[in-house]
Amino acid sequence: MSTKYKAINTEEAYFITITTVGWIDVFTRLNQKYNIINALEYCQKHKGLEIYAYCLMSSHIHLLCKATNGFVLSDVIRDFKKFTSKKIINTILENPESRREWLLAYFQKACEHLKREQKFKIWQDGYHAEIVTTNWFILQKINYIHQNPVLEKIVTLPEDYYFSSARNYADLENELEVILLDLF
Repeated sequence: MSTKYKAINTEEAYFITITTVGWIDVFTRLNQKYNIINALEYCQKHKGLEIYAYCLMSSHIHLLCKATNGFVLSDVIRDFKKFTSKKIINTILENPESRREWLLAYFQKACEHLKREQKFKIWQDGYHAEIVTTNWFILQKINYIHQNPVLEKIVTLPEDYYFSSARNYADLENELEVILLDLF
C-alpha cells in the first residue's frame, strides 16, 4: 500500500484534506456540519487530536493537525471517518432532507466496487496528507484553509465563515477550539 499522502509519522503535524465520495455536497445542512464539528471535538478530547486550523466546506474538510498522547493520526482519521459516516447516514434518515433518496442511492452505489460488505460509502478512500516541514508551509496551508470559503464566494472575509478556524485566529465566536499558532 502506498504511503504517499498518508500520515505515517507519529510525531509530526499534517495538512489533511478529507473528501466525500464524488465531492457530494453533504455539509450544506447545519445538522450535518455539527456532526463533523462534534466528531472533531470528540477526537480532540479523547483521541489526542490537536487542531491548529480547519475549514469545513460542503464536500470536504481541511485540517492542519497532529495526533498526540500516543495516538496515531491515521488511526484517528480512520475512526473519525467511520463514526461520521454512520452519523451522516442516520441524520439523512432521521431528519428532513429533500435529497434523501438521491444521497442514499449515491452512497450505496459508491460501495459496489468494494470487496468488503458495506451498505453506504460517504468518504473517499484515504485522505490527502502532507507533512508540515517549515513555518512557511504552515502559513501557506493556514492561508489556503482560511481562503477556501472566500475563493468559493461564500464569504468576503475568511473570518466571516462560521465553520473555519479563521474565526479563532480573529478572536471571534467559534464552534471548535483550536491551538492558535503564533506565526503571523
